[in-house]
Amino acid sequence: MQHGYFNLTGKIALITGASSGLGAHFAKVLASEGAVVILAARREEQLAQQVEAIRQAGGQADGVTMDVCDPSSVEKAFIAAMELTGPIDILINNAGVASEPKSFINTDEQDWAWVVDTNLTGAWRVARCAAKQMIKAGKPGNIVNIASIYGLSTGVMKVAYNASKAAVVQLTKSMSMELIRKDIRVNALCPGWIKTELNATYFESESGQKYIQTIPAKRLGNCTDLTVPLLLLVSDAGSYMTGTTLVVDGGISESPI
Repeated sequence: MQHGYFNLTGKIALITGASSGLGAHFAKVLASEGAVVILAARREEQLAQQVEAIRQAGGQADGVTMDVCDPSSVEKAFIAAMELTGPIDILINNAGVASEPKSFINTDEQDWAWVVDTNLTGAWRVARCAAKQMIKAGKPGNIVNIASIYGLSTGVMKVAYNASKAAVVQLTKSMSMELIRKDIRVNALCPGWIKTELNATYFESESGQKYIQTIPAKRLGNCTDLTVPLLLLVSDAGSYMTGTTLVVDGGISESPI
């Protein structure tokens, strides 16, 4: 459903981590507003399913295989995207992971490297390729880094995730100050707990239900709660916004609980 005010007709958007969850939702949202979307992810079968779903709904979509932890994979994906659609206008830098809850002491080298390499280094790597393409094309650009409320406030038993997402917030700010001179806006979207297939089982448990009651809004977020914030950041409606961290969390980050 188009919102009118956020019209993206003629824009080309690449979304990482788009084979499921938030990335798949973001791709559908941008396609529904008229953008040509390129979905990028490692899982080819799931990626193809999401591309087909968008096409069936009347959107324009293609997919490229991308592992954000592999420099050559990222470079090849951007070359493939260029061949499909030409240079992109919008990047949704969404690919990310979280390890099982562990204390700081019990977080080992492998846990740390996997989370930081994906969430931070991967985000930097993808954004760098996107910015280079935008600058070479000489067209205005728009990058949204998907961070987290845990990049702004701390959660227990997730030291690598907290550190990686806090760094993504700082990456966003640093990028924004440099790239605005090239007419490229860079902002961060910081979701709280959004219900997806990955966390549904936990939040249906007794422990999960108790946690939900500590959220000031008394509910989890839905993917649709991120729709308008995302469209604000990527469309001309947010044309004077850069370096922003936009929080959508039901009040968790401001809660004294």
